[in-house]
Amino acid sequence: MSVIAEENVRGIGGSVFKEISADNDEDNQPTEIESLCMNCYQNGMTRILLTKIPFFKEVIISSFTCPNCSWSNTEIQSAGRIQDQAIAYTLKVKSKQDMNREVVKADSATTRIPEVDFEIPPYTQKGSLSTIEGLIDRAVAGLEQDQQLRNATAPAVAVKIDEFIDKLKKLKEGGFTLVIDDPSGNSFVENPFAPQKDEALSVSHYKRTPQQDAQLGIKAEDEEKPSNDIDCMRNEVLTFNTNCPECNAPASTNMKIVQIPHFKEVIIMATNCDDCGHRTNEVKSGGATEELGTKITLHLTNVSDMSRDLLKSETCSILIPELEFELGMAAVGGKFTTLEGLLKDIKDLNVYAPDPDPEMTTEKYTRTFEQNEDLGLNDMKTEGYQE
Repeated sequence: MSVIAEENVRGIGGSVFKEISADNDEDNQPTEIESLCMNCYQNGMTRILLTKIPFFKEVIISSFTCPNCSWSNTEIQSAGRIQDQAIAYTLKVKSKQDMNREVVKADSATTRIPEVDFEIPPYTQKGSLSTIEGLIDRAVAGLEQDQQLRNATAPAVAVKIDEFIDKLKKLKEGGFTLVIDDPSGNSFVENPFAPQKDEALSVSHYKRTPQQDAQLGIKAEDEEKPSNDIDCMRNEVLTFNTNCPECNAPASTNMKIVQIPHFKEVIIMATNCDDCGHRTNEVKSGGATEELGTKITLHLTNVSDMSRDLLKSETCSILIPELEFELGMAAVGGKFTTLEGLLKDIKDLNVYAPDPDPEMTTEKYTRTFEQNEDLGLNDMKTEGYQE
């Protein structure tokens, strides 16, 4: 097994990609690697050649042969990256000399001959370094491979394939169009007149489609975009990664939009840490800031009042005069709980709704300048801001 020195790969000791030459250059010999035969599962020999095709780029040519079962396989791969644009070659084959043009066909390329309605789809063959005549011979060999079986099982199909094989063989006399379309941009058709223009060869570059990018693995094919419909989001629990506020270990936070009866929508978020067991939940307002502030005064007359559900936003204050207790704004986050849960919420779900609650009064008031300043509303301009 041959090992390629790292400095050669990096170009310090000279490039390992040598141009194709008939000279018996010791530096341009293939690397031989003993490898497993996928046909008989015995050891065979893989020969790898790193070479440079004139007026094209570096490629890796590999050939495998098995001395045990005589199975062989050849393949060519681009040694470079996927190009920025796709490429399409259209060649008017007019003579037998054109059949000797060198062709690099990547496995992502589509090969077409419109005159006989012939096409080789992408990823149905491995990449190859051949000639135009070699491409036709390979196609003929592939069609002839199972002809004996077809003659026995489907004679009518076998006859049609024989007729098509004859059409392909007659193409060697010239007079057809060869199209090689490669989204990766790593296929190549030789121009024997290079660097001059070849009148019979047309080369065009174009931008890949999103589907072609997905086939090449550049980016995932766009799946159905998640709907922004609020009705769909109500039925889903969204999960995103956060850090635990106690131990700073990675944790997950669940978020869901909830419609509170007789009130409005809120966003409930809950975090659970598997490392330290810390749990927390928070409620965020699902709507805009109201024009007027809200003050709710509740007189507790029965123990059952402690079971009332209420919603406290992150901007509210709680006051219990009998205990001389006051909880300032932003002291704790928004909560959706009960009065028995330390009265941590201010937006009370009225148990009498939609009827009025005789023990509870709700009044609207105009916020003071300081309150608007705390909410960041004094410098906010929502009308006529285009001026």
